[in-house]
Amino acid sequence: MSIQVVVGANWGDEGKGRMVDYLARDAAFVARYQGGNNAGHTVVNEFGEFKLHLLPSGVFYPGVTNILGPGMVIDLEGLVAEMDELTASGITPNIRISDRATICFPFHRLEDGLEEDRLGKNAYGSTRRGIAPAYGDRTVKKAMQIGELLYPERFNKRLRQIAEWKLERLEAFYGNDAPLFQVDDILDWAENFGSRIRPFITDTSVLLEQGAAQGKNILFEAQLGTLRDLNFGIYPFTTSSCTLASYAPIGGGLFGHKIDTVIAVVKAFSTCVGEGPFVTEMDKEEGDALREFAKEYGAATGRPRTVGHFDAVATRYGAYTQGANTIALTKLDSLSGRKTLKICTHYQWQGNTYDRFPLNAVLEEATPEYIEMPGWDEDISGVRDFDELPSPAQDYVLEIEKIIACPIQYVSVGPEREALIVR
Repeated sequence: MSIQVVVGANWGDEGKGRMVDYLARDAAFVARYQGGNNAGHTVVNEFGEFKLHLLPSGVFYPGVTNILGPGMVIDLEGLVAEMDELTASGITPNIRISDRATICFPFHRLEDGLEEDRLGKNAYGSTRRGIAPAYGDRTVKKAMQIGELLYPERFNKRLRQIAEWKLERLEAFYGNDAPLFQVDDILDWAENFGSRIRPFITDTSVLLEQGAAQGKNILFEAQLGTLRDLNFGIYPFTTSSCTLASYAPIGGGLFGHKIDTVIAVVKAFSTCVGEGPFVTEMDKEEGDALREFAKEYGAATGRPRTVGHFDAVATRYGAYTQGANTIALTKLDSLSGRKTLKICTHYQWQGNTYDRFPLNAVLEEATPEYIEMPGWDEDISGVRDFDELPSPAQDYVLEIEKIIACPIQYVSVGPEREALIVR
């Protein structure tokens, strides 16, 4: 038996989906343990290209049980849409949904958007999918658990109470002459989409406990990355859940078993979607060109990602905070054709040098300290052996490995499942 966790070391969008899709071939269970549909995992395999937001990235293997864990907030409408999209492509997702996950309702999306509008230029860069309000309601004990859908009479009574509470507060805070939503519409929404997922609701901890007892391989999948973690990220420009591997047993619902491997996924250059400090941003012309070549647009929103040189300060912190045993470096192929590559080794701020990732007060004004390395011109997308990479590409990977102090086991040279070098 092995228990692995695939996490992001940076701001998210590192390529976790492609790594989970690759590793899931050896797993009996793939479990998402936090987040909602506010980000996406892009997977390219023999079935085509897919952008998953709630479904775990192991859904393309019929023999893998894919679990939406108790730490998630689940938009029922979004989940049904994803399931229907896969079914239309000839894929029947083998999923189970934790009865302890909570529901992200339309009024959460509404609240998210209203708050971003209120903040204006100080907005947090939310995807407006309702994630922060949904987690906030869980904290103040006004959330609805997925499992409550199995008890319709009780569910409807409690949802009506919560929806009325939410409507009253939203109208008082944001003001509106007309009702912001109709409570009966929320109940109809819950019944319409809830009826579609009821057959998949169960105590998923029992499934994982049984699997672990039988020695089966379990793979936990995180959403976003270290720097979007609620506690250790670039707060407040973070998500509203814990993105760290140490949360996997809680958000996934498997207790008393040691995690064997934490695989931190890192992009070969830095990207960030959303707001917050980003020290290594490239100049506009260079960043725009790499964004277009590497197709750097958010999987959930389509927003253009900010593109930067490789940030070893952020990545070293990200890998350390995740407790990573090994690194998967993605999109190395996107750097082909660049004459010079930069790696940020330190930050400078008010005469001080930082080699450890600081708070936003420093990040917002910090400047990067770089080393430069030669690039390469060759197309490396067909390479499957590290020694067959051009020597500058090898040197670049090895330099990153040295600076971030964590071994790089996987090097991705394309989005396809098999476009991977295993060292």
